[in-house]
Amino acid sequence: MPVTATPNRFDPNATAAMARMFDDVSPRYRLLNQIMSLGQDGAWRRAMWAAVPADARVVLDLCTGDGSSLDGLRRPGRLVIGLDLSLGMLEHAQSQQHRGGWAPRLVCSDAFRIPLRDHSVDAVTIAFGVRNLRPQREALAELTRVMRPEGTLVVLEATAPHTGWFAPCHRFYLTRVVPLLGRLSPDPSAYEYLGASVLEFGPGDAFTGSAEQHGFTWWGNRSFLLGATRLWVARSPQASGEIPLGSESTVHAARLGVSARGEMPSPPSTGFGGQRLWDAIQCALSAAIALALVQALRVMLNPHIDIPLRGPQRALLFVLVIGGGVVFAARAAMFLLRTLRSP
Repeated sequence: MPVTATPNRFDPNATAAMARMFDDVSPRYRLLNQIMSLGQDGAWRRAMWAAVPADARVVLDLCTGDGSSLDGLRRPGRLVIGLDLSLGMLEHAQSQQHRGGWAPRLVCSDAFRIPLRDHSVDAVTIAFGVRNLRPQREALAELTRVMRPEGTLVVLEATAPHTGWFAPCHRFYLTRVVPLLGRLSPDPSAYEYLGASVLEFGPGDAFTGSAEQHGFTWWGNRSFLLGATRLWVARSPQASGEIPLGSESTVHAARLGVSARGEMPSPPSTGFGGQRLWDAIQCALSAAIALALVQALRVMLNPHIDIPLRGPQRALLFVLVIGGGVVFAARAAMFLLRTLRSP
């Protein structure tokens, strides 16, 4: 299906076009995010929060949107700043925040003109927004300006792997399913843009390479949902002004539970027993959903049951049911292995 999203959304520094788009979709933005991520966006954000050092006193959540990432960043003594170019999104973010305590401060601005002093931010988080920053080199230069030397950059982004058996399924989902679900939004074209922007961003290699050229050193990465979403953690350039050259060897598979150089920091462990119980619960839930989808497929294949769908709609339903069953079966197997592993 050809993409009919407004072309100027892909232009460099398309601040006005992007602001209008996010203003339009803000009423149902959170709901559609949960549907399109199969309910996993909350878990992905928790992984992002865990990567922010506990001693970070000033944290900037760039492209904060409706504020979904703000609650997990709040700590006593920490200043959390949520910055976005959409006033509509910020109004929703404000409605979700408690004014007392260490409430986040919300700022309307774009990522190319951040109204903060040089080297005043300890950590920056960006959830599902970095692919919208064009040109990326200008956005990275601005991040370098506001971040303190060797600060922490955490990026959570939807990605589109170019190769592998999952790539065609993912492309179909982005070009067909996402625009279909986008009809629930006041601006369906925004979700055509969403799919196209993820495909343009690809697996993120261009972004990580550009960040390395600006002196960022990658030291943690994770992949979610078979590569549909990725989490990167980096350090900002050193105080001496020297720019360390990045390479593939500097990117590690992050392991949770240990806060050390080269690994992704996380909150203190609650113990293996508690983690195993949580994994068992996740395994049971995933297995139940997979079995429900298998039963749904059996019903769909029953010649005595008439499903009032024809042609492409029926084919799309088969793809969603079969794909969902495979994903949740794999998820159940993964959590089963984690449950059975030794302490």
